[in-house]
Amino acid sequence: MKREIVLSVNGEEYRVAVAARDTLLEVLRGPLGLTGTKKGCDQGDCGACTVLLDGSPVASCLVLARDARGREVTTIEGLGAGGRLHPVQDAFIRHFATQCGFCTPGMVMAAVGLLGENPQPTEEEVREALAGNLCRCTGYGAIVRAVLDVAAREGGALHA
Repeated sequence: MKREIVLSVNGEEYRVAVAARDTLLEVLRGPLGLTGTKKGCDQGDCGACTVLLDGSPVASCLVLARDARGREVTTIEGLGAGGRLHPVQDAFIRHFATQCGFCTPGMVMAAVGLLGENPQPTEEEVREALAGNLCRCTGYGAIVRAVLDVAAREGGALHA
């Protein structure tokens, strides 16, 4: 049996019918059509589905959609403004921190979440914050450099 709930995603409210077991990932990619959030392992191990829930990174495959009611969900589509990339997205491009791109949305969202909580992280803190996001292509060096570059450039003035 499905029930209608209201979700706030990327600053917009959506009314959507969900079953009790529907995950936030399924609702984002399905009825809402926000396919930037990737489906990887479906077990919270790979980080491909990372979104921000009230500003903190979460594996959307582990969050029930109904538990996101009354909270703000930010997906990769919600970053940037006025046709401009978010500083983390821009840094990923400048530092060649993407290859196949499958992990990129989750990595970017984890980085944005980290920088929102800790605007001046150390390299070790960046690596720890990204540890739940798996990448098979880059080796992580460029990703870590991109995040540290944003921290140095933005000086704590970063917003999702």
